[in-house]
Amino acid sequence: MQGKSDNLPKPTEAELAILNTLWERGPSTVRDVHEALYREDGTGYTTALKMLQIMHAKGLVERDDSQRAHVYSPVVSKASTQKRFLADLVQRVFDGSPSQLVLQALGGGQKASREELEEIRALLDRLESRISR
Repeated sequence: MQGKSDNLPKPTEAELAILNTLWERGPSTVRDVHEALYREDGTGYTTALKMLQIMHAKGLVERDDSQRAHVYSPVVSKASTQKRFLADLVQRVFDGSPSQLVLQALGGGQKASREELEEIRALLDRLESRISR
């Protein structure tokens, strides 16, 4: 079943940075987003405003304009966005093979923490129990 977010355009890298800020901080004003992302590098407030306006037009964020300062919220969840990008990555780079992605990620010099390995083992156990049913 396709969700509402499946019909939205895939966010660009800059849009993903804004979405990450909104996912982390919750609903935010343009000033909040500007302070979180652009203040250090000197990018202007109007850049943050324009990006949020574009994202609103694309349907990636909602805007509450009931207050003087508009407040933006993500329309898409972090989990659904990650799944969407991952599915695309698996298709384009790993010939549709999720196992090749996992093998490359875990065997290619990337270090997983003990907690992450325990989560992976638990997931594998759940997947294996579904197969043996």
